[in-house]
Amino acid sequence: MTEPIRFPTKIAVLLRNDLASWQRLNVTAFLVSGIAHTLPELLGEEYRDADGTRYLPMFGQPVLVFAGDREALVGAHSRALARGLQMAIFTSELFATGNDRDNRAAVQAVGREKLDLVGLALHAPRNVVDKVLKGATMHP
Repeated sequence: MTEPIRFPTKIAVLLRNDLASWQRLNVTAFLVSGIAHTLPELLGEEYRDADGTRYLPMFGQPVLVFAGDREALVGAHSRALARGLQMAIFTSELFATGNDRDNRAAVQAVGREKLDLVGLALHAPRNVVDKVLKGATMHP
């Protein structure tokens, strides 16, 4: 039996725990696209099936999904900023927009302290992610 791979870093998504199922999936998909764009070195190689059909590469390490209340998100956001970490964010206003231009405008219209965060994603060393996400639990 092979030993499990222990990665020195974590890709983590933190979702507000009061989101509907479709919202959790939607937010997660959008947030991890920011990580993939900013850190393409996290992507593995393309996939191929036994017939040689090619498929897009995916992250080479797991994406861990956590849940927490509004306070957990605000705290994680503050701790990530204090550590100078890059992160992707999703605010409640983005559920009402239909494109990237309007999404960016919706975020830009609100000051950092007043963002209605429903999700965030980040990649950092494991212990840093653990400290940033303090109080959050693994998503059920």
